[in-house]
Amino acid sequence: MATLTKTNRRDFLKIAGTTAGGLFIGFNWMSCDSPKMEVLSTEAILGQAKNFNAFLSISPTGDIVIYSPNPELGQNIKTSFPMVVAEELDADWSKVRVLQANLDTDKFERQLTGGSGAMPHSWERLRKAGATAKYLLVAAAAKQWEVPAEELTTSESIIYHKASGKKIGYGEVANDASLLTAPEEITLKDKKEFKIIGTPVKNVENGAIFKGEPLFGLDFYREGMLHAMIQRPPFGMKIKSINDTAARNVVGVKDVVTFENSVAVVGTSTWPLMKAKKLLKVEYEADGIVESSADHDLIFKDLMANGKAEIRREDGNVIDAFKNAAQVVTAEYQCPFLSHSPMEPMNFFAHVKDDSVELVGPTQTPERARSEAAAVSGIAAENITMEITRLGGGFGRRLRADFVAEAVHVSKIMKAPVKVTWSREDDLTGGAYRPAVRYKFEAALDADGNMTGYKLRGVGMNTGNSTREHNFPAGAVANLLIDNVNYESSITTNAWRAPITNFLAYAEQSFLDEVALAAQKDPVDFRLELMDKAKANPVGGDLQYDVDRMIGVTKMAAEKSNWGKNPNVKQGFSVYYSHRTYVAQVADIEMENGTPSLKKIHVITDCGMVVNPTGADHQVRGGVVDGMGHAMYGNLTFEGGLPTQTNFDKYRLIRMKEVPAVDTYYVDSGFDPTGLGEPCLPPTGGAIANAIFSATERRLRSQPFIDQKEFQDINLGIKRA
Repeated sequence: MATLTKTNRRDFLKIAGTTAGGLFIGFNWMSCDSPKMEVLSTEAILGQAKNFNAFLSISPTGDIVIYSPNPELGQNIKTSFPMVVAEELDADWSKVRVLQANLDTDKFERQLTGGSGAMPHSWERLRKAGATAKYLLVAAAAKQWEVPAEELTTSESIIYHKASGKKIGYGEVANDASLLTAPEEITLKDKKEFKIIGTPVKNVENGAIFKGEPLFGLDFYREGMLHAMIQRPPFGMKIKSINDTAARNVVGVKDVVTFENSVAVVGTSTWPLMKAKKLLKVEYEADGIVESSADHDLIFKDLMANGKAEIRREDGNVIDAFKNAAQVVTAEYQCPFLSHSPMEPMNFFAHVKDDSVELVGPTQTPERARSEAAAVSGIAAENITMEITRLGGGFGRRLRADFVAEAVHVSKIMKAPVKVTWSREDDLTGGAYRPAVRYKFEAALDADGNMTGYKLRGVGMNTGNSTREHNFPAGAVANLLIDNVNYESSITTNAWRAPITNFLAYAEQSFLDEVALAAQKDPVDFRLELMDKAKANPVGGDLQYDVDRMIGVTKMAAEKSNWGKNPNVKQGFSVYYSHRTYVAQVADIEMENGTPSLKKIHVITDCGMVVNPTGADHQVRGGVVDGMGHAMYGNLTFEGGLPTQTNFDKYRLIRMKEVPAVDTYYVDSGFDPTGLGEPCLPPTGGAIANAIFSATERRLRSQPFIDQKEFQDINLGIKRA
């Protein structure tokens, strides 16, 4: 059955492009405050339209264009967004194009890529945009042919009248349609009618990427611009003195300038700047606590035992549960700092003028970047323009705007257009990192192996709360206590793909396997017992997960992986909910010449409707590879306020030959699309660690695995460097 949805003037504004002779539909991602419909020229659309987040345009040739506000960093949103619009529009997919919108907070209210939220936030409004355009096109054709609109059908950008045999293309009626009034209610398709959504579609930018067309921030060039590279201080230190004589003598260097505890070498290209930067002699002195990894270990131990904890959730009587327990299981898990390490290092272009600023570059949060630019330049935000390039990876690093501020600082000082470029060494030593964290779990079991009590303490850095107190197994245990201790570090930290959950899931799912072993229960059955309890009689309130959906991915994972049915395959299980999505994974290990070899990871995902299976598979597999690689190798250690890993020779990433087969499955749960860029990473480490235990009876409680003594003669079929 089709859905009738209210499309009031707060959600939509129909705009007619009279100069270009085309139809424009504007649709707002969050809300639209304009109370009436307007008819504008194309020039007026570009220069005057307010409170829009994107435009759907149909030209006389039938070409369809969508301006996407969300930065593209590989999550395939530039392909998925137009698929949704084209579906409701009944468009010819070959005629659909998508362009990146520049920053415009008058039109767009969510120009953000982060939190796996682009599609969930945009789904209904994208559908309304396509459906409204189709309604107007059909109405225009019906008026031209003098027949009821109900007699017309649409397919692949063509309108048909079966009784008369007439047909007409969308482009031919686009101008007439633009003069009509958009309805306040619009009928959306039944999902069973979808022809484009749910089909595999290649990335619309594949061709441009393959041909090396300038898409990324590093590709951007402006005639006459200067380049800058920056020396940043160790964390917790400040500049005491600078000797820049040798740096200034490098051919191609124009100047050496300072701002906010940083030193910038400025010149005509990056190569002389790289040489000059190495010649800088900067002496630093302490400006607070200068931290090292040895200090962090002591800090974590002290805070875990003696830190003042903030209670995040408390159900039942935990003290009595542990006092009366037949058995108590305790374990601690820890992980290090990690670098985001996107393949495209940080970079940005800025041109600060007397009364305006021009910005160009890759950012996940354009509005935050503009705010930083306004603060540095002293120029009002409304006088700052920004062109958003494609991002060569982000993983949360480009949610910050420090590199944007740097470009603005240098441009303001030099009174010239400037592009700041970070080297890989800059990225690893001057970045913002996933914080190290430590967790302590305790479980109380009765004589029958039932979990009667559960405690979790998280000790994190700069995170506020390093737990997810309303997630599973909350609701399934009668007596539960979750608390948190936070340490404010001088080391800059930041959101890292699947913040908090990227390691919490590993620790939690590994611990639940430990509890299942103590209870002498199968790990999958043990979790299903807990889920059944949470479903039948949930403890406490404010649970954020849907028990049925978690049960669904768990059972499908057991089915698809043939859980426990092959004695020659040692398996590990993990299931987790994050970013509105449910993911279960099973890792398969086989013994080869007495050594465990990781053969396959089965991934079952309930992310609601899958818009584009091709893009979805890329996100799922990418999350698994990222999760596996960082669990195996990721480690950033500090000495004297600086990371000791300065490039990929020391900060190891997973290699293509090390990746096992990844089988992907999706639960058809009937829900609208949810997040997919992050949720498949958190369960991966736990599934692999649990499979390793199944094969070797060795428990891995710390990452990276490669540094643990329990892992030293295990290679999983992976060749060590």
